[in-house]
Amino acid sequence: MEIRHSAHGRHIAVVTIDNQPRRNAMTRAMMAELANLWDRLDADPACRAVILTGAGDKAFCAGADISGDLSASAETARTINRALLKDSVFTKPIIAAANGDCAGGGVELLISTDIRGAAPAARFGLPEVRYAIYPFGGAAVKLIHQIGHVHAMDLLLTGRLVDAAFAARIGLVNLVVEPGRVMEWAIGVAETIAANSPAAVQAVKQQISTGIADTVREREALEQELGDRVRASADFAEGVAAFREKRKPDYS
Repeated sequence: MEIRHSAHGRHIAVVTIDNQPRRNAMTRAMMAELANLWDRLDADPACRAVILTGAGDKAFCAGADISGDLSASAETARTINRALLKDSVFTKPIIAAANGDCAGGGVELLISTDIRGAAPAARFGLPEVRYAIYPFGGAAVKLIHQIGHVHAMDLLLTGRLVDAAFAARIGLVNLVVEPGRVMEWAIGVAETIAANSPAAVQAVKQQISTGIADTVREREALEQELGDRVRASADFAEGVAAFREKRKPDYS
């Protein structure tokens, strides 16, 4: 289980989420590692673009690994926020190569990227409400601005998975890439960006990233209040138990 960082050429960083037995779900340790990596890449003058992908061909990221520790603390929340770039100002463009399924916190990480390509078999969804979990990673604030009210509410409230073609139609991803070529496509986009003026590119990204971060920070107190309310409910215990036991929750 790890976050791998490699380089493609001089100016492109490749970040790979690797926890294939759990569909690249991220443990707390992986999130801390990813949060620190974002800081290093943002400060690295040689880095002009980042490609984010998952290991293997089945999953981009299944979100948080909720089979592990689910305790909450202010420090944990800060780490998750930094890992998912929920409210961080990050100045390097990020290209997502969605090589497979993307769910929960994986979608919340995806919506912190800038340009997104998906493999045809990839599926996307925010199943949190099915398991009595509040989408703490920013989807309840960011998604409506990216794909519009009706599409955001569809994904957030039904918890359903949608295919890559549907994700492209609603603007969750830019396009569906030919099978096996999503990384090739992402490298091409990154190389185009890296060939442009880094001063200009990073100024544009900083302006947009700052605007998003400001909006999220304005809503953070309410996010915490709502998330805590859900965690304190009887639904939360039932939802998490149902997930771990691989059964349908009973909220009757």
